[in-house]
Amino acid sequence: MRFMVIVKATQDSENGVMPSEELLAAMGRYNEELVAAGIMKAGEGLHPSSRGVRVQFSGNRRTVVDGPFAETKELIAGFWIWEVASLAECIDWVKRCPNPMPGDSEIEIRQIFSAEDFGEEFTPELREQEARLRAQIAVE
Repeated sequence: MRFMVIVKATQDSENGVMPSEELLAAMGRYNEELVAAGIMKAGEGLHPSSRGVRVQFSGNRRTVVDGPFAETKELIAGFWIWEVASLAECIDWVKRCPNPMPGDSEIEIRQIFSAEDFGEEFTPELREQEARLRAQIAVE
């Protein structure tokens, strides 16, 4: 099972406060554990929403809205993609994580869809297309 493990933003992360050397080192050690266990597939920190945009869709219309965005508790400061056997295993690994922020923080866990989740609507042709795209991504 694949999961996106989401580090929620805080007022500090949204204000561009960078992590301390101590926190960077602790997170580096934790990431090494994840990689050694074969769990971590990707992981990155994100710039504050003040450096981002949102694209809103309404029918054929697209509207670009510049950050920053008001609801800090709804924003993402970073993420990992993990592959583990179960949600319980993912939770166990998250509990081992150093606190990713200087103060209180929160990590959200969301399962990533697999092809099987889409049922019959994910036709053999669509499955072929998906496999072809994933193979192209792996090469690049």
